[in-house]
Amino acid sequence: MREIVIASGNRGKVREIEMLLKDLAVRTLSLEDFPNAPAVLENKATLEGNAVKKAREIAEFTGLPAIADDTGLEVDALDGRPGVLSARYAGPDANSEANRRLLLSELDGIDERSARFRTVAAFVDDDEVHVFDGTCEGLIAVAERGEGGFGYDSIFVPESDTRTFAEMTAEEKNKVSHRSEAFQKFAAFLRSEDAKGS
Repeated sequence: MREIVIASGNRGKVREIEMLLKDLAVRTLSLEDFPNAPAVLENKATLEGNAVKKAREIAEFTGLPAIADDTGLEVDALDGRPGVLSARYAGPDANSEANRRLLLSELDGIDERSARFRTVAAFVDDDEVHVFDGTCEGLIAVAERGEGGFGYDSIFVPESDTRTFAEMTAEEKNKVSHRSEAFQKFAAFLRSEDAKGS
């Protein structure tokens, strides 16, 4: 069975990715399995740059194939912000709650709330890099709603629903999310690679 390291320390993200890959013949490991793994500085100007950097550094450290993703929330009324800075929008040491608070305050009184989540996943196996992307269109809620999810889930309403991601079950979210789209493409790639090898 193939082993793949999910290059993330975010437990919510790791659980979500594991659910998306559960039907594949892979054993997933996370950074919790490698406590001495380096903290990868996300300092690239694009989501793809950050994803490739994380996957490459973790693959080199572990000696195993690695998958990493970077996700950005792009809000039209804010000219695409927070974008690549989504995880640290309220500052380098800010948490998700502070990021959401800042975003909601910037949109206070603004009717145009269209936004999208974009995920770019990068898979590094030896020297090969494969990139997969996903997008989910929606809008920013006026206030936080829901208890589930992580990050901006409590303020993002996908266009296919009236609930925020945080009000959905993990299974419901995985049917429509940006990350799901990117990782479905990754899963299809793995299946095609396995088919070539058999």
